[in-house]
Amino acid sequence: MKLSALTGDRKFLGKVIAVGLPIAMQNLLVNSATMIDTIMIGTQGELAVAAVGICSQFASLFFSAFFGFTSGGIMFFSQFWGARDEDGICRAYGLVTSCMMVVGLLFGGAAVFAPQWILGIYTDKQEIINEAVPYLRILGMSFPFQAISFAISSLLRSTERVKLPLIASIIAQATNVLINWLLIFGKFGLPRMGTPGAAVGTLASMTVNAIILYAFCIKEKDSMVLRISRQFRWSVEFLRQYFGKCTPIIANEIFYGVGQLVINIVMGRQAAAGIAAMAVFRVIERLIFAFFSGFTNASAIIVGKQIGAGEHHNAYRDAKRFAFLCPAVTCALCVLLTVFRVPLLGAFGLSGESMRYGMYMLAFYILAGTLRTCNYIINDTFRASGESVFGTVIELLSLFLISMPAVIIAGIVLKLPFLIVFSVVFLDDAARIGIMLWYLRSGRWVKPVTDEGISALPAFQESLQRKKSAG
Repeated sequence: MKLSALTGDRKFLGKVIAVGLPIAMQNLLVNSATMIDTIMIGTQGELAVAAVGICSQFASLFFSAFFGFTSGGIMFFSQFWGARDEDGICRAYGLVTSCMMVVGLLFGGAAVFAPQWILGIYTDKQEIINEAVPYLRILGMSFPFQAISFAISSLLRSTERVKLPLIASIIAQATNVLINWLLIFGKFGLPRMGTPGAAVGTLASMTVNAIILYAFCIKEKDSMVLRISRQFRWSVEFLRQYFGKCTPIIANEIFYGVGQLVINIVMGRQAAAGIAAMAVFRVIERLIFAFFSGFTNASAIIVGKQIGAGEHHNAYRDAKRFAFLCPAVTCALCVLLTVFRVPLLGAFGLSGESMRYGMYMLAFYILAGTLRTCNYIINDTFRASGESVFGTVIELLSLFLISMPAVIIAGIVLKLPFLIVFSVVFLDDAARIGIMLWYLRSGRWVKPVTDEGISALPAFQESLQRKKSAG
């Protein structure tokens, strides 16, 4: 097979760059700010780094809970966009936003009113819990604003307006870094808050982001965001269709979050140096995924739009291109970070044993991260195409039957060294990659929700069957 068949022609790469690069840059900005937070907090000592890392694990569970609604929303947004059905987009947006706000309020309330209990789930180190409680309380206040911002950004991205979320993120993250600098270190007569100062910066930036996005929509007179009356016209048929497609995705994200919670509980009971190294690794991993997820979003938008418009052959071709191109980019990025691992980890305040742990983790992630991102982009492509069950079943079975038991046995039962425990976290990705690639090639994941897509499906299936018979 020619390399161009895997990477795509200039037209395809042009679409990927036009849609994916602004999203990647936005995600990179958000996570770069998180990295800067961690570097600033690193000046307060490894205890502060570990405390923020534990809080970020609860934030990751929150993202898992609402990301299921967002992924389902992107499926409808992109396919309705391909069919030019603005009313369908409005109804989907209203439903997605309502669900995400419920999640934001629930998680935010738990973080504000029960931080000690939440943190006690993740670690048994009381000194880390004491350091983390004020940070988590403030961070929880930002969750509803994050839900609003994510919902609007997902709609704008899915309708190929990727610059507005990028601009909003630039302003919001600049706000975050400035407030962090002022409050962590107590500049210009402001109180020296240390770790909680970083949480105030996050709260301020999320509030600014939501305000800017709404202001842009008002300026552009965006009817899909502003016409609230159209957003709540949910027929029983529409609700059945949405939750029929989205329930497996929501279950996937929630149960995946629970599985990761169990793994994080085990990791939170390792040596303090390992917990600090893990906190830094998670920041770097999010940085890698930030860039990668821009192209994941591009895959969902481009492939979903083609399927919504009934262009199934183009969607099938481009999905296979994404499955090669994006993990290749991830691998190259991991190699680059590994080359500069010593100054990078040193910037986070790691030294001694925690530095040694971090160096191994980055080197190991060249392989593990490439496999994980390949699985992720294939599954996200399936979701945008209307197939929400297959990837969910494979992902959860791999997690609950392979990785989670392996981590528990290695970390709790056998009490193996930290680096071995860390390595077995990624066993599920190696187990499912072959199955995901097989199903991608089968084309069975093309399951449109628009009339245009449904009417074009029989011809696509027949053509695909003929090619398989011939070859």
